[in-house]
Amino acid sequence: MIWYPYQQMKNMKEPYKIEDAEGVYLYTKDQKLIDSVSSWWCMIHGYKHPELTAAIKEQADNFCHVMLGGLTHEPVQQLSAKLQEFLPGDLDYCFFSDSGSVAVEVSLKMALQYHVNKGNKRTLVLALNRAYHGDTFKAMEVGDDEDYHFAFEQKDGVDQKAGCIHIPTTIPALEEAFARYHDQLNSFIVEPLLQGAGGMQMYDVSFLQRARELCSQYDVLLIFDEVATGFGRTGNRFVADLVLPDILVLGKALTGGYIGHAATVANHKVYDAFYSDDDRKALMHGPTFMGNALACAVALKGIEIFEREDYMAKIKRIDAISRRELAGFADERIQEIRIMGGCACIEVKNPDTLRGYQQFAYERGVFSRPFLSYMYSMVPYIIEEEPLVKIFDTMKAWFKEH
Repeated sequence: MIWYPYQQMKNMKEPYKIEDAEGVYLYTKDQKLIDSVSSWWCMIHGYKHPELTAAIKEQADNFCHVMLGGLTHEPVQQLSAKLQEFLPGDLDYCFFSDSGSVAVEVSLKMALQYHVNKGNKRTLVLALNRAYHGDTFKAMEVGDDEDYHFAFEQKDGVDQKAGCIHIPTTIPALEEAFARYHDQLNSFIVEPLLQGAGGMQMYDVSFLQRARELCSQYDVLLIFDEVATGFGRTGNRFVADLVLPDILVLGKALTGGYIGHAATVANHKVYDAFYSDDDRKALMHGPTFMGNALACAVALKGIEIFEREDYMAKIKRIDAISRRELAGFADERIQEIRIMGGCACIEVKNPDTLRGYQQFAYERGVFSRPFLSYMYSMVPYIIEEEPLVKIFDTMKAWFKEH
């Protein structure tokens, strides 16, 4: 029996069974659905993209996987070189893993050992209120969403988040945290500009600019978790193009959603702290499927398509249509409407307002997955105007008919 994610299995609604998928559409036995959430935000190229499928098949004809312990191969070398060229600044050193959550774990492990290798004892991590960085243990510690992790916040009366300080996205709170804890902090981890699972919370780049200044001043490593925001979701290629972190975490869209893979990319300062004649200063981490050849091949082709097809122009168009379609829309049950790049969110005052919306959307040809108080879209970038408008028409119809 399948144990499904984020579900109480005892009363779970039967999931929709997908029999085919192509472009922006999912097909069940009796319905054609626009995927408004890109399968948890990763399918930026849509489904059954012929070039991505061909890249996987071509690599599979050679080999599917070899370990990176003592071995290497051309696809992982090419992807590492491409990311070094593609990413801003001196984010040049790629450590691969098999999921975004693991890649976050690697980033936090790098940050802690960076200071250990330099002879510093810095055990605290700074993070944001409403943060979500994954469901593995250190990622849960730096997260701040009890809806996901409430069972792990206390253990035998001990606060399991004692190693992390959480702050709101305001500059005064940021400055106060650094004033109090700067000599204890090894890193500051953020979902830059857009906090996804925390409710599509959006904040200003000035906060990150000030964070960069303070991190540089106190030798605190700045980590950008761009698993969700990378590859254009905020309307920027990467938020790292605006403010340069020390460590960048990538996942989801890295492979266009075709195979799970992730990367933790470090700058020269971080890498140099591990580069030593002392074996104990090495990064002792090694996921079995890191640098998977199939994943690297499809990631390379996906980046090629992203650049060739000018995806940033596509995202700008999605943003403009989203703003046009939601302009002036209001309902007394709506708390706020937020739009940024390829993300649009309607936050309601009471989560009961959204009860039944998923089935309502399904019956109208849209797959949606609202959560808590948030109805949102994060569409594949290849979407045309008509299906995009239909997504927003369906959202608005819910409020008009209920």
